[in-house]
Amino acid sequence: MNVVHLAVNGTLMRGLELNGNMHQVNATFVREALTEPTYRLWSISDRHPAMQRVAHNGREIVVEIWAVPVEGFATLLRLEPPGLCIGKVKLADGEEVLGVLGEAILCEGQKDITAYGGWRAYIAERDRQAQQEAA
Repeated sequence: MNVVHLAVNGTLMRGLELNGNMHQVNATFVREALTEPTYRLWSISDRHPAMQRVAHNGREIVVEIWAVPVEGFATLLRLEPPGLCIGKVKLADGEEVLGVLGEAILCEGQKDITAYGGWRAYIAERDRQAQQEAA
């Protein structure tokens, strides 16, 4: 089976909201990884993240690498939220893979969550703060 390695940084990750889309196309989890420290991450209306490669003030972002069958790749892309696209992602270990990125216009005016280093860390902190406020 021909597969494409895809770096995902948000709701397609294991156990998250759109992870079922990965299983729908028979993708298999390969490993967790870090990007090289040239990426920034935004929360898009607190529904999903968008990652972009930048020239300055980037950092490593936690991603998951998935093996996606070539025949399911287009289906997976059609299921992604508007404004997300595919590009090349450079990993900290030097490997370059395809990955889910966000168009620049999608990130305009959205919350920069780069400092958290990943979507899971951001949503964990967001949920912790919400629980404290509710208490």
